[in-house]
Amino acid sequence: MAFDRIAVVGAGAWGSALANAAARAGRAVRLLARDARSAAAIGANRESPRLPGIRLADSIAVAAMADGVAKADAVLLVVPAQAVRDAAGALAASLEPGTPLVICAKGIEQGTRRFMTEIAAEVLPSARPAILSGPSFAADVARELPAAVTLAAHDEALARALVQALGSPTFRLYHSTDVRGVEIGGAAKNVLAIAAGIVTGRKLGASAAAALTTRGFAELARFGRAYGARTETLMGLSGLGDLILTCSGSQSRNFALGVALGQGRSHDEVAREEQLAEGALTAPALVQLAAEKGVDMPIAAAVEAVIAERLSIDAAIEALLSRPFRSES
Repeated sequence: MAFDRIAVVGAGAWGSALANAAARAGRAVRLLARDARSAAAIGANRESPRLPGIRLADSIAVAAMADGVAKADAVLLVVPAQAVRDAAGALAASLEPGTPLVICAKGIEQGTRRFMTEIAAEVLPSARPAILSGPSFAADVARELPAAVTLAAHDEALARALVQALGSPTFRLYHSTDVRGVEIGGAAKNVLAIAAGIVTGRKLGASAAAALTTRGFAELARFGRAYGARTETLMGLSGLGDLILTCSGSQSRNFALGVALGQGRSHDEVAREEQLAEGALTAPALVQLAAEKGVDMPIAAAVEAVIAERLSIDAAIEALLSRPFRSES
């Protein structure tokens, strides 16, 4: 399990950053863009339009998704969560059986309410699914600033080998077998980050922001435990760590969406102008899954209702602040 040849499917900001990270780790990297035209432009300019000003390593080969991932020792699937099913299906013809498929998306599929590795298992049953998640902004990783994330696979030996293949002094990977825990942290924190942004946009103060993040983590932890996640995973990089970053970082699309909503803009208006915020698409599935297990997630539910325009932001804040006093545990 040397994993010398890495294919990165998706040439957006995060895909380009991970391609650079894998190249720094000494791997032969092939970055697959959406189509031939995009691949030609990225190959010529040596940068992704989603990550302007940051050069791709000279050793990275750029191709179109239609060219496939044949001969790759491992594949990083770096597309938005709601596009994972289609992107995985497009790999079926070229992916060798037994190839590790590391999903680098954070979300829950709308409609099916499937987690990312569940989608991979359905679409590519011969692949070996893994998940990569943690507190990391694409620009930081691409610029070789220090960052640490978690990579989980059901097979511990596989997780260890992938960490060794992709890690470097500035891109630290920790391995885990708690696949579901890592998936839940990445999905839930995006929804909660929208709430944190709303607090900032409404100028509710630093105390409210700290309370929101803390109580948001309590929701994430309750949900995670209900779906079999380990406490140490939820407390780690892919859970609490990613929540802290996303609830306080202006680079976060989810936080930025929340700020805009808090300032009085509509979700539709922001969605037309800004880049994709995964939390807005994950919120309905997260709330539905929580209801199935009887998990109380008032902050996530408020975010979902605000995005769906069933509840105004002022009404959502009032409802949260008027909840009965209770034990913190």
